Amino acid sequence: MAEGEILDIAATALGIPRGPRHVALIMDGNGRWAAARGLPRFEGHRRGVEALRRAVRAAIDLKISYLTVYSFSAENWSRPREEVQSLLGLLHRFIRNDLSELHANNVRVRVIGARADLAPEIAGLLREAEQVTQANTGLTLVVAFNYGARQEIAAAARALAQMVAEGRLTPEEIDAEAIAARLDTADIPDPDLIIRTSGEQRLSNFLLWQAAYAEFVFLPILWPDFDRAAMAAALEEYAHRERRFGGRTDAPRSAKTAS
Repeated sequence: MAEGEILDIAATALGIPRGPRHVALIMDGNGRWAAARGLPRFEGHRRGVEALRRAVRAAIDLKISYLTVYSFSAENWSRPREEVQSLLGLLHRFIRNDLSELHANNVRVRVIGARADLAPEIAGLLREAEQVTQANTGLTLVVAFNYGARQEIAAAARALAQMVAEGRLTPEEIDAEAIAARLDTADIPDPDLIIRTSGEQRLSNFLLWQAAYAEFVFLPILWPDFDRAAMAAALEEYAHRERRFGGRTDAPRSAKTAS
């Protein structure tokens, strides 16, 4: 029986949707994968890009609508210069080598994160990926680059404060919806499922606001070993979760994150 059929049967039996609409990935463990094999960290990151390709293809096959990947955090700039340059080089190659395949597979690329201080070449690459694929209607691949959730929320707060200072908004009008509308993800549904590899169990400043009602699956494997089977296993575990969004089992209420 195919993996998709297994997920359909499990979900039907539980009376819940087939699977998550939006999956987010914290791709952790590249360095440890390389160290365990006596390889340089760069090789771990390179194999991590291969795992990302597998994850995108699996998301397409498993009918996921949104896949968000934590590709480069705002804190990653503090890593050694050589490692940062290697990561940026891999991003460059990924976009140059994979954009045509993404486009051919009807994938739309969205980038979230701060761009104001990025080098022109990097900013241009991100912009190109979005522009080339903007009309596509299949999987939306959300790339979190130079992204930090605390920074994102702070920027939204500053925008609202500026509106209050200009008299365009009153403090009483600031609510959860007003904040959400000014986040990088304002046009993207909240994640239903967040998967983190390497066995670590934390968010690491990733989608803190949007993860309010997300389900979490922490996998013991390191990111370079992530494949379609790992994705399918996480989705099958999700299919057995009971999502109440703060309500009771016998009276669930709707939420933006509902599939």
